[in-house]
Amino acid sequence: MKTLLLICFGLIVSFNLNAQSLNPTLNSNPKDWKKLFGENLENAQYDPSIWKDSAGVLTASKDESIWSIVKYDNFILDLDFQNANATNSGVIVHATDIKEWIPHSVEIQIADDFSEVWGKSDPTWQCAAIFGHQAATNKDLKKPGEWNHFTITCIGKKIKVELNGRLVNECNMDDFTSSKKNPNGSDIPAWLYNPMSELELHGYIGLQGKHAGAPIYFKNIKIKTL
Repeated sequence: MKTLLLICFGLIVSFNLNAQSLNPTLNSNPKDWKKLFGENLENAQYDPSIWKDSAGVLTASKDESIWSIVKYDNFILDLDFQNANATNSGVIVHATDIKEWIPHSVEIQIADDFSEVWGKSDPTWQCAAIFGHQAATNKDLKKPGEWNHFTITCIGKKIKVELNGRLVNECNMDDFTSSKKNPNGSDIPAWLYNPMSELELHGYIGLQGKHAGAPIYFKNIKIKTL
């Protein structure tokens, strides 16, 4: 019996260690986290006539992004977002050019998949996709007007996306060596003309504003560097 108990204890310890290595948030100390844009957006690059923070909820009146003032490499980004009807937005990572960010970054898509326009679009244009490259799976997206939760982990060339506590996308940028075709043979939008495998990792983090005519709302935006 004693031997059996020792074996079970060893298996439990091994399982916990493996789980912690796969999910850094399990070891997370609240002191390790900080607000991405600071207390009053003092750590953000943005147009104050477009982006507004009202009672902790951040939104934009135009299609312009808000950016961190520093660059990041390895990190966990944690935030809440709320779609409106037909919202199309995104979380931008590894951005080396914030003026022409689209071909010089990776976008984790935000979209109202319940709308006709995005619900029928290419899966790589839908919510939690690595935009233009890899669709999300196993999603549990909430309807417009309800808050969703994103946890995005970037370690080296690996990107992991969790939506509402569920792993929905895992991407290795090194697998995407073409600017024309994804590894599964699907077409890449022409404006993403830099292969993901060639993108630099040391970059800004941004949130896309009011794109395609529909607003987007963010709150509780925090980051932990790894």
